[in-house]
Amino acid sequence: MKAVVIREFGDPDGLEVVDVPTPGAAPGQVLIATEAIGVGGVDAVIRRGVLAAYGFREGHHLGSEVAGRVVAVGEGVDAAWTGRRVWAFTGPSGGYAEQAVAAVEDVLPLPEGLTCADAVTLGGSGVVAHFALDRARLAPGESVLVRGAAGSIGVAAVQLAVGSGAGAVAVTTSSVERGARLRDLGATHVLDRSGEGGPRTPSGFDVVIDVVGGPQLPRFLTMLNSNGRYVALGVVGGPPPADFGMRLMDAFRKSLSFAAFSLDTVPGPDRQAVRSSQFAAAARGDLRTVVHEVLPLGQAASAHRAMDAGEVFGRIVLVP
Repeated sequence: MKAVVIREFGDPDGLEVVDVPTPGAAPGQVLIATEAIGVGGVDAVIRRGVLAAYGFREGHHLGSEVAGRVVAVGEGVDAAWTGRRVWAFTGPSGGYAEQAVAAVEDVLPLPEGLTCADAVTLGGSGVVAHFALDRARLAPGESVLVRGAAGSIGVAAVQLAVGSGAGAVAVTTSSVERGARLRDLGATHVLDRSGEGGPRTPSGFDVVIDVVGGPQLPRFLTMLNSNGRYVALGVVGGPPPADFGMRLMDAFRKSLSFAAFSLDTVPGPDRQAVRSSQFAAAARGDLRTVVHEVLPLGQAASAHRAMDAGEVFGRIVLVP
């Protein structure tokens, strides 16, 4: 079968489509014929070699999120899974392929009315946004800023914040056109990437949800109100400065808090319960998914170039 591996860390040209043996479903696993593959920011971070210290090596088989139909089950798995349309988390590898395996506890059936492309656009991102807002303890009437709102996590976070009764939902993004699309999803204020907005922009926020990280993170820490909470979800913009914590100390009297959040810290059953609820909401039309583009598996490098260039609004989906 065809799969995408990292031939060489660095730019997207280091991705290569190769022939690999079709995996078998081990005990406790299912084998899925993929119909849609999510392309996420973490894939780009792994591709660049940023996470090499965590065991990722050249030759790594990218992809963590797929949707498709179960074609085989391993020992100990109910045969009734065979033939079902499902979403699955494949772990940190194995998703960019024509077929993929996943542990049955990381698999969810898809409701009628939800496409495979929609499932991989929401499945990983929506649950991250949900638990990030939960970690931030966002309360009705409070203001929230979503930094890097044009990605799939940001798109979900904006909608979930609006749905929770937030008083103001501000976003950072790179263009007027993107700002208009985010307003259509419920954002009330649009800031540029540096955090500058119009005269009616709130002077501070109770919560900041940050998907970007990078050297400008300290600037956004200063935008928190007293007792404000900052939750960092990733480093797609690179790591923050080593001394960013000094901004918290400089604002000691404001009682600010900073948290790094990973979905790995949430128990699996809790993740799946939220994900199932979000899939049902999306199937009803109560939660919107945004698919930027659908590309063939062989164009994975093009998908990564678009991500690196900051061109993606929502999520790119690969199809075999």
